[in-house]
Formats: sequence, C-alpha cells, structure tokens
Amino acid sequence: MSDLRELTLEVGEHRHTALAAGPETGELVLLLHGWPEFADSWTAELRALGDAGWHAVAVDQRGYAREARPSGVESYSIDHLAADALSFVDALGGGRFHLVAHDWGGMVAWVLASRHPERLRSLSVLATPHPVALQRSAQSDEEQNHNLDYVRFFRAPGGVAEASLLADDAARLRAAYAGRIPEAQVERNVRRLTEPGALTATLNWYRGATDDAFTVPAGPITVPTLYVWGGQDSKLGRGAATGTRELIEGPYQFEILEDASHWLPEEAPDRVIPLVLNHLAAYSA
Repeated sequence: MSDLRELTLEVGEHRHTALAAGPETGELVLLLHGWPEFADSWTAELRALGDAGWHAVAVDQRGYAREARPSGVESYSIDHLAADALSFVDALGGGRFHLVAHDWGGMVAWVLASRHPERLRSLSVLATPHPVALQRSAQSDEEQNHNLDYVRFFRAPGGVAEASLLADDAARLRAAYAGRIPEAQVERNVRRLTEPGALTATLNWYRGATDDAFTVPAGPITVPTLYVWGGQDSKLGRGAATGTRELIEGPYQFEILEDASHWLPEEAPDRVIPLVLNHLAAYSA
C-alpha cells in the first residue's frame, strides 16, 4: 500500500494541508472532499491510486484547512472554490489533470468542468448530481425539495446551525454521518470541526451559494465523466441522479451502488476504486 505524504499547498495568502500518494511523475489526480469531511476521507482511494502509478492529491479545501479559513460569507462563493481547485493544480505543477470529487467537492467539480474543460482529462463525481439536474428535480419532486431543507437550515443567520450541530457534544454533527463511516473517522472530523471558527467556515460554503434553492451555476459537461450514486442516499435523490445524463455532452458512465448511501469514498471504496481506476485509465495521456 502506498504511503501517504503530507503536503502544504500555498494559494495566495492561504496554506492548504493535503495528502498525496504515488509518484510525482504520474498523471495528476486531484481529489476534492465534501461536507463535513477532510482530505483523509480519500485515504483508501489515495493509496489505491498511488499503487497504480497515479500522482494522487487530496486537499483540505477553503475553510477546512486551518490556514485557509477567511472570514465573511463572500469568501466562499463557488467562484472562489473553483479557482482554488485550479490553483491547487498549478501549485502541483499545472497542466491537465483528472478530477475526482464527492459531495460539495462534486458541486465544485461540475462547475470547474463546465467552465474549464480544457484543463481536465477526466471527471469522476461521487454522490453529487449535476446542479442543474438537482434544481430540476427539486422543482418537480416534492420529496427532493424537502430533502434540501438541510441546506436552508445551514444558511440560516445568527449561528443557529452551528449551535444545533455542536449541542450535546456535537450529537447532531455526528448523526450527519448516519453510522456509515468508521467511528474513528467521525471523531477526527468532529475534533477538527470544533476548532474555533471551523464549523462556520465550512457552513459558509452553503451560505455562499446564490439562494436557498441551492442554485449552483454549472453548464453542460463535455469532459469524459464517471458519475457514481448510492441508491440509499437520503438527500440527493434518484431523479436528480438519473437526470444528470441530460447535462452531459461528452462520454458518460453512470453507476448506481444500490445498497450504498451518500458517503461513498469511506463507505464503499472497494467498489468505487475499480470504477475510478478504469475511468482514469481510459482517458490517460
């Protein structure tokens, strides 16, 4: 198994902690985590990618890295988040790269792929439907619209969400993982998210979105795309997942893991990894 290396990527005035595996001469694979996770959510995938000869790097993104935690909701717009991802690549040597993403990282990935297809060799997204497909589903499906109530709650002003998530020894924050990821990982995440200002910074990703309907501006995708969705995902439903096909104009592979939930990187690495490796190999230089 490839050993993981700890890195620090400097992006403007920010310093992002990161984990890397595999030879630096390999094609770059950037992995973007979601909420409430960190770069180490990709531990199994990083090791597998490194063993296969890829230069795999997972980054603690804006708000998650201690030294990349600006104040103000305006600092967490999708424009900043997508620009960060490109800056990570530039800090690692630039050029074209493969992008693998989950949850909020997936939202960033869809935007980045639609805006800068020339930078990507391939795109792999876990759980997160294309944001336009999610919008369409929320408008036509009452259940999907209701399932996005958590987004509206997170966007509430006055620290309401923070207080609720951290009450009773962060019971509600722990419950967000629904028992689907290892307890040790949950405890690491909770410890980091209870650092001063950390939870607010990560929730600012939701607050930096344009409205309570979670509108995220992404266009059609021409990059070769793998999309993996868990059939037991309680927030991002089947309609949005299947509807993502309508937004893909390039090569597309859609895989459903019927008995898996939202937390695919940690919950189902044994099934996710072969899919990602095959996709990367099909579109390597």
